[in-house]
Amino acid sequence: MRQIEMQGGSTQRTQVIYARLAGFLFLWLIVTGLAGAITTSRIAGSGAFPEIAKRVVGSEHLYRAALSSELIETMSALLLAFALYATLRPVDRLLAQLAMYWRVGESLIGCVGITAGFVKLRLYTSYSQGVFGDDQARALVDLAGKAGNATVIIGSLFFSIGSLLFFFVFLKSRYIPRILSAFGVFASVVVTIMCFGNLIFPEYSGRLLYGWAPMAVAEVTTGFWLMFGVKIPASPNLQPAEPMAIGA
Repeated sequence: MRQIEMQGGSTQRTQVIYARLAGFLFLWLIVTGLAGAITTSRIAGSGAFPEIAKRVVGSEHLYRAALSSELIETMSALLLAFALYATLRPVDRLLAQLAMYWRVGESLIGCVGITAGFVKLRLYTSYSQGVFGDDQARALVDLAGKAGNATVIIGSLFFSIGSLLFFFVFLKSRYIPRILSAFGVFASVVVTIMCFGNLIFPEYSGRLLYGWAPMAVAEVTTGFWLMFGVKIPASPNLQPAEPMAIGA
């Protein structure tokens, strides 16, 4: 019995550590992702294609740093997926594992999107060196941009389904307030609908972006709660790690 209690205490401490790590990563992903996206958008700006290419090439290293920030976000999503799985595994191992797989898929697809961003940068630099003409370079950059946008939307679908499952397991666990878990489930459903809307009705993509607002609130609040307010009770139903074998 004492061995089971010690195991329960160790499992609880491990869950708290991973929960706090997950809380930090929720916020870390938002910061690194927004920093990269806002920086690349500011550098590119608006205007004629030659003007945009000139600005991007003139700030090439900053542009690369911004893309690297987005890559760090995408890679960190893998660690977040594992931290959430480790936190919620004792509650529902299969659902937590399934949620982790969806978030891993999000990260891998996101890496493809970042690759498209570096390809787009290379096309700008090639254009500035006279490798492509205006029309050819514009068409290739537009193609790379659309490919990158498609991967972002599809990756967001994997993200939303993974988040839906994780928030559902949080709802079962009561590690965070139930109203917050339920709001997270709602926000995940909204993002899922929004992503399919973007794929089917791309002309409304600007308006559909507002669908991210509930998820932003859910993730920021959950991040802070996991870091500073999470309460994980010791499980009364833990079994020994190595069950006793029953002889034939």
